[in-house]
Amino acid sequence: MPRSTLAAGLASTPALAPALALALLSGCPGDDPPATDSSSSTTGEDSTGSSTADDTSTTDADGTGTSTTGELPDPLPPLGAVPTTVDQRIEPTHAVEAQPLDPRIPDEREQLLEQGFGDHALGPGEPVEALTPDGSPPPDPGPSPQLLTRFVHLADTQVADDESPLRYVEVDSAFISGAFRPQEAYGCQITNAAVRTINAVHARTPLRFVVLGGDNADSAQTNEVQWFLDILDGAPVVHCDSGSDDDPLPGEGNDPKDPFAPVGLDVPWIWVSGNHDVLVQGNFSIEGREEDAVGSNVPGGSSTLDWSQPGAPVFDGPVVPDPARALLDPVALMSLVLDSGDGHGITEDALAAGRTTYAWDVPDSALRLVVVDSTALTGDASGLVTDTDVEQHIRPLLDQAEADGKLVMVATHHASTSLGDGAGIGGPPQPGALEPADWQALLGEYPNVIAHLAGHSHVHRATYIEPAPGSGYWEIITAAIADWPHQMRIVEVHDQDNGWLTITGIALDYATDGDGLAADGRIRGVLDFTSGWTPDGSGTPQDRNVQLWVPAP
Repeated sequence: MPRSTLAAGLASTPALAPALALALLSGCPGDDPPATDSSSSTTGEDSTGSSTADDTSTTDADGTGTSTTGELPDPLPPLGAVPTTVDQRIEPTHAVEAQPLDPRIPDEREQLLEQGFGDHALGPGEPVEALTPDGSPPPDPGPSPQLLTRFVHLADTQVADDESPLRYVEVDSAFISGAFRPQEAYGCQITNAAVRTINAVHARTPLRFVVLGGDNADSAQTNEVQWFLDILDGAPVVHCDSGSDDDPLPGEGNDPKDPFAPVGLDVPWIWVSGNHDVLVQGNFSIEGREEDAVGSNVPGGSSTLDWSQPGAPVFDGPVVPDPARALLDPVALMSLVLDSGDGHGITEDALAAGRTTYAWDVPDSALRLVVVDSTALTGDASGLVTDTDVEQHIRPLLDQAEADGKLVMVATHHASTSLGDGAGIGGPPQPGALEPADWQALLGEYPNVIAHLAGHSHVHRATYIEPAPGSGYWEIITAAIADWPHQMRIVEVHDQDNGWLTITGIALDYATDGDGLAADGRIRGVLDFTSGWTPDGSGTPQDRNVQLWVPAP
C-alpha cells in the first residue's frame, strides 16, 4: 500500500494513530549458514523449500491446523558444528537506504529484492569484550574457576498469524515499525531454525536450558501460541496457516503456509511473557475484541494480508473466520503452556495470581531464575510493575532466594528503561507503578542478584546498573529473532574463584543449512532493515559479545 494511503489510513483513525505510533516505535516493533549457503544472495518471492514427504495436512476440529492425513513431513536433519558471531557475522551487502518502494506491496517488495536489499554475506567475527563495573581491566582468574551454567536467551520471536483480522498493516511505515514485517509469514520457520541451531550448540557445548525473552507470539492469539509451543516441543507437524488452507506456491514444503515437522528443543525451556503474548498486536487489551478475533469482519482501522492473492497484498477483509484465533487471557495462556509439558517454569501460585511471576532453580547449580511478569494487561506496549506486584509476588521470591543462598538472574520481557505506568493505548495509568529507578533500586537491595535479562527493545544492550544505595548488577537485553539482526544469545555464568563472577554473552545467528524457507525469511528481514523500515538492533560491540564482571556476593 502506498505511503499516501498509509497517511489516509492514519487520518481515518485519529484516536489510534498517534498512540499506536508511539507504542510501535517503543520496540514492539542459530549460527550463520556456511559460506556455501545460497540464501545469502537469493532474490524473488519463491522459496526453494526442503520438505520431502507427502503431507496432506487439514485443519482440525478446533482450527489449529495441526492434524494431518497421510504421511507426515520429515523434520530437518541435525546441524553439524555451527559458528558463533565470534567466528563470523552475517552482514547486509546493501547499504541502508530509505527509498519510496513499499515492502508491503508485493510488486514493490519484489523490486527491492531484485535490487539486492535482502542480500547478505558472511563477515568477520567479533572478539569477546571484557567489561567491569568501573571500566578497569578485569582481574586474573583464581586457581579454580567454575562454570555455573550455560544457557540460551531467546527473545521476541513474535510468531504471527498474518491473516488475522486484528492487524494494523496499513499503520506500518519507515517511521512506525512493527505493524508489518516482510519476513513475518516465515516466523514459524525462523523459530524452528533457531531451535535447530540451539540443538547444534547443545550437541557440542551442553546447555542446561533456554529462557525465553517474551513476545513469543505476536497478538495474544491461541493459534500463534500453539504454533510456538509446538515448534519448541517438537510436535509431529505444525501448520502456520489460518482461515482457509492457503498454498501460494503449489507443492510441498516450498512456501511458509505449508505444514512442516519442527525439530523440537533438546533442552528444557522456561516461559517469559511479553506484551505481545497478552495484548492484541502488543498494544491493546483483549477485552471487547474477542468476537472480532474469531470473526470475518476486519474492524475499522485494521488491515491484514490476503494470502488468496499472489504475494499476499494488504486488504481490509472480510477474512475467512477461524476459531483458533481466540484471544488468550493470562490464565488461559499459562494453562496452554502448562498443558504443553513440564510447565516450563510456571507454578500453580502464578496460575492462581494470573501473572507469570515465579522462581525456577537451575538443576545442580547455585543459580535461580526469578521470572517477573512485566506486562500491562489494560493496554500499553511498555512494561508495568506495581508496588502490589512487588510486595505480593516479587519481593517474597527475592527474599527466599537470598535466604536459600542462591545467586539470582531476574528474567522479564521489559528492561528497566521500558517500564511505564500502563497509560498506553486504551490503558489508564495504574497506581503504584514503578519507575525505572524504583525497579533498579529494588534489585539493588539484593547483593545476590547478578543480572537482569530482558528483551522488548529488539536491540542488544549490556549496561551495569548501580543504584545508590544498593548492589550493582548487569542489565542484559537480547535482540529479537523477529527483526534484524535476528539473533539470540548464548550465556555462560562462571565463578572466577577470585571474588568475582562473570556473565559471558555471545550473539548467535540462526543457521539455515538445508532450510530454504528460513533462509527466505532472513532475506526479507534484511530487506526490512536495509530499506529503512526497521531500525538496527545490533547494538555496539560492547553490547554483543561480552564478558561481564560482577562482584560475588
